[in-house]
This record gives sequence, structure tokens and C-alpha cells, in this order.
Amino acid sequence: GPALLFVKTSQGKEEGRRFYACSACRDRKDCNFFQWEDEKVSETRLAAREEYNRNHQPPFTHRQNVDRYKNFVMLPLSKRRFCQECQQLLLPAEWEKHSDHQFLCDITTAQLKSPSQLLYPLENKKTNAQYLFADRSCQFLLNLLIDLGFRRVLSVGTPRLHEMIQSRASQEEGISVRSLLLDIDFRYSQFYAEDEFCHYNMFNHHFFGGEAAHETCRKFLYEENGERVIMVTDPPFGGLVEALASSFKKLMAMWKETEKEGHDNKEMPMFWIFPYFFESRILDFFPSFSMMDYQVDYDNHALYKHGKTGRRQSPVRIFTNLTPRMIVLPEEEGYRFCTVCERYVSSGNQHCEICNSCTSKDGRRWKHCVLCKKCVKPSWFHCNNCNCCTLEKHSCEKSDVGCFVCGKAGHKRSACPSLS
Repeated sequence: GPALLFVKTSQGKEEGRRFYACSACRDRKDCNFFQWEDEKVSETRLAAREEYNRNHQPPFTHRQNVDRYKNFVMLPLSKRRFCQECQQLLLPAEWEKHSDHQFLCDITTAQLKSPSQLLYPLENKKTNAQYLFADRSCQFLLNLLIDLGFRRVLSVGTPRLHEMIQSRASQEEGISVRSLLLDIDFRYSQFYAEDEFCHYNMFNHHFFGGEAAHETCRKFLYEENGERVIMVTDPPFGGLVEALASSFKKLMAMWKETEKEGHDNKEMPMFWIFPYFFESRILDFFPSFSMMDYQVDYDNHALYKHGKTGRRQSPVRIFTNLTPRMIVLPEEEGYRFCTVCERYVSSGNQHCEICNSCTSKDGRRWKHCVLCKKCVKPSWFHCNNCNCCTLEKHSCEKSDVGCFVCGKAGHKRSACPSLS
């Protein structure tokens, strides 16, 4: 999809040079696209770029994959194969072409309904970062959404939540929840129909399926028969918050456009799942959001696990524009309700009378610093040279380093008054 416009700044210079780069891949090794904003591109280079894009398209369209899936499920179990190297469901006529590849045999219906466990996770932190929700977190999220009365979930980059919703809908009668998965991983088109999955880039709000996919999403957001919609998103943690926020606002605007009355002064309900240390950045773009204490954990991430102590705990939280007291967290996992803050907090998060808030971000009990006028981590101490709380063993020289743009102290490059 479309590239993003960045700026390359130099020490001491107010103005940087602007350039276009890939919206999804932050690493040049994954996508080497680079173009200065003021650069004139030759016809030859444009043609080469088009040719490169054509040669890197998936082997089948979404429609073809849907047809292939229908044929695949009609096969007897002994003829159901999945190529692990190509990450593709194979029909018998294609076996010979993949004869020297590793493949799985006897693919069951249960495996087809859990594609996130069949496919290899793409674990590039900056592009895909398919760290998949652990069953505990997934079950909690789905039960919470049902309890809150949501019957449609726009699952942006949350394939495991999507498949759990699909699975529960086919098993249970009564409460019916629907999900539409928006994801950059086109491999999921092998398992989901066009009204269940859209190939989507959350960094530039690009629907690869064009207007038809855009319309699929718009129709899904239309609330009929009182079926409330919520967006749940779990972006790569190495992604730019500014780019993500821009796309999410566009999805919210699509929801607002679906109904002329009732949405005027409201935001589309949303769960943004992200590490707690991005809180200030998220609140810059969504001031109505607040951070919940619930620790989201992942199956295939070595660090982001529930139940560990200190810094080994998962730093991933839920940011939401819903009223905090509505988000009921499980008491059996150590969460309690703070009557002053009117929200559920972790057991170690003690209410600070001076801040008048439960201030801990990481589950440990934080301490109040009178000089900083705020609560800080228990391992931090006030440094008079730096005039702030920091780790006991730190280098004070950093306090003399000024802004990257103007060289003056007291602010970072992003807040430099020299930048327009």
C-alpha cells in the first residue's frame, strides 16, 4: 500500500529532509523502498518497481483461496495436506510440485478452525510481530466483550481472538458474536471467507482488496438490531503510534458514518492492546482513553507471560475509551476494585493519597516522590543533579544532553519549539 512520509533530522539543524519509506516494514532488510520527497523518479525505475510488486503478489487471490478451501474440506482426511514451507493448503493435483517440501498430513477440521496454530507466526517485531494471545487472555477478552453487550468485534491484527469468536459461535447457541478480521497476513485468506477477513495494513489504513473490502468493513460496522460494535487491536509493539492512531481514527470515522443519528458525540468503543510505557503517546492521540491494569500475555513470547514477578511480568495492557469501572478484572488473579479510582487495579497497585490515584503501571507498589510531585518505581531514587527520579546507578552526564534539533536542554526533539 501507500508509503509513509518521514523526516531525517540532523543534530543542530531545524529542518530535516523528508522521504518516503514502507509503512509496514521499519527495517530496510524487509523492504528497501526509499524515495526522497523532492526526488524525480524515472520511468525506468517506476516500471522496475511495478514489475517487482507484480512478482511478489500471493499465488492466489482471496476469492480463489475461498474456492480452494471449499474443495479442500470435501477431501477425505488422508488427502488433506498442508505445505509447511509454502504455508499453503494443498490440493492433490499440487502434491508433486511440493514433493521435496515438508508438509503436514491428515489436516482435521479443528486445525482448519485454528489457523493461528497451523501457520508459522511471523515474529519480526517491527512488521508483523505475531505474538499470539495466550488462551487465558483470549478467553478473558471474549467473556468481557460478551458481558459488556458487544455482539460484533472488529478484530484488527488479533487472529487468535477472531478464531475463538468463530469457534464459539459455531458451538454455542443463544449468544452470537460475530468478528471481522483485518490483518496484513494474507495467509489467513486461505481459511476465511471475504466477509470474515480483509487483507489490511493498519499503518496506512490500506485495504488491499480495494473498494469491495472497504465496503465489507463499512457494512460490518453498521449497527443493526442493536448489535453493538467494538474494535479490538493488538499492533506490533515496534510500530509507530502516530501512524497507528491515524488509521484507527479513520476506522472510527467509518463507524460514525454508518449511522447519521446517535454517533455524533461518541467514539467507537475500542480496546487498544499495547505496552504500558506507551501510555503518554496513546493519550496524546486519544485523550478519552485510560489504561487498565490487566496483564495481557502471549503464547509465543518468552517475556510477556502472566504471573511472573517484578520486571518479568508482562508489560502489555488494555487501553480503552470505555468507562473504567465497567471493565471487571478477575479477583482470583489478584485484581481488586478501588472505590476511590472507581476501577479494578492489581493487588500491588496501592492508592496514593497525595496523587489521589492508584499510580503503579507495572503491578509493583510505587512510592511517592515529594520533589518530583509524583509516584515513581520502587527501584528509583531522586537525583539532585538530574532533578528527577531515576535508577540509583545511572550516568548524570545525560542530563546535559540537549534537544537533537536545537541543542537546548529541557525538551526532546518531538517537542522542540523549532519544529513547525
